[in-house]
Amino acid sequence: MSRILITGSSKGLGRATALELARRGHEVIATARKVETLADLPVAERLALDVTSETSVRRAVEQAGRVDVLINNAAEIAVAPLESIPFEEVRNLYEINVFGALRMIQAFTPAMRERRAGTVLNVSSVVGRISLPLTGIYCSTKWALEALSESLRLELGHFGVRVVVVEPGQIGTGALDAPRAYFSEKDPYLPLAASRKYGPREQMTPPETIARTIADAVESPERQFRWPAGPDAEALLASRAKLDDPAFDTALRSALNLQW
Repeated sequence: MSRILITGSSKGLGRATALELARRGHEVIATARKVETLADLPVAERLALDVTSETSVRRAVEQAGRVDVLINNAAEIAVAPLESIPFEEVRNLYEINVFGALRMIQAFTPAMRERRAGTVLNVSSVVGRISLPLTGIYCSTKWALEALSESLRLELGHFGVRVVVVEPGQIGTGALDAPRAYFSEKDPYLPLAASRKYGPREQMTPPETIARTIADAVESPERQFRWPAGPDAEALLASRAKLDDPAFDTALRSALNLQW
């Protein structure tokens, strides 16, 4: 069994992934900014970790010891038109979603490279390959994570280290119930926001389902790089692969019921 460190384990997909991997017998190191939020997780170790802090990441490296699998899961989302989203929020999303993952990669992969063994699993999203309106910055962070992962796969693969990307669709974790949003009182994009209301959690893929895909990707003996997760992700990515841009735009508008 592997020794696995997961970022963002306090809730949602990170928590579900920690539980699934622990259930399968792996030695799970769950991490979160506030370690007390992990108290009830039945895992091997619980560590405080803020991926936006160099000091916190260095401390986690010292405390964790050998790590066979690094799962970069920590991420945040915000909703706003690109023309008016505050740059403070743009920086925040990149700091967590992209730079945080890169900090963890730089901290933990040198030991994997030296051992010529290990796995880096980056939790991307279907929007890492398909961008949607009003979440352009979040989408761009996932596109960036996909690009980092592709480069990393070629760099580390030479040393026997696997790099894997999991691409979920909408996950019923509650993250979309009330995301941070930036709209003015008479914002011209309010009609678009109204048309982009998300369905109830019950219609989304449960985090436990995505967690099983992550665990399967960790345990797979094959060197599959991308793992779509959830029926909506699989359908959208299949359409993206076979349709040209105008046809996919039409299909996406229909799928989103987007009158804009």
